[in-house]
Amino acid sequence: MENQKEIICFYEREFYPFSNFSSFMLEWKGTLYMTSEHAYHTEKFTDSEIIRKIKEARSVHDVFQISREYQDKVRPDWLDIRVSVMEEIIRAKVAQHPYVKQKLIESGGRKIIEDSWQDNFWGWGPNKDGQNQLGKIWMKIRDDLLLNHNKGNV
Repeated sequence: MENQKEIICFYEREFYPFSNFSSFMLEWKGTLYMTSEHAYHTEKFTDSEIIRKIKEARSVHDVFQISREYQDKVRPDWLDIRVSVMEEIIRAKVAQHPYVKQKLIESGGRKIIEDSWQDNFWGWGPNKDGQNQLGKIWMKIRDDLLLNHNKGNV
């Protein structure tokens, strides 16, 4: 097990702003979403009615329900593009929220983990051996931020 002081687990803790469930509105492709999770799920679909339902969902829980209900209508290339879509959304969140950007910088060089006990793809899952794709995206964006900061471009 890694030293807990060397990692950041952001699922409902100090670094909760890294969670897609956190209450940071996001402007994405000209539309304002309640959360980055709302924006992410709209990208799964091309059907305008499904997209409208997700945009108007009053909670992330409702977003998941809608997304599950229409699982058979997910765009065919979704598994190929979902990581790049998530990265674009997270970059927008960082750009639009100085507090989120500051928390990301404060994370320093520590490993960032989405410690979801259910999700082996975006998080580390029940056995803490998942892919942690969301944590990897946050670390990549942080590295880019720090690189630009050190070059004086921030």
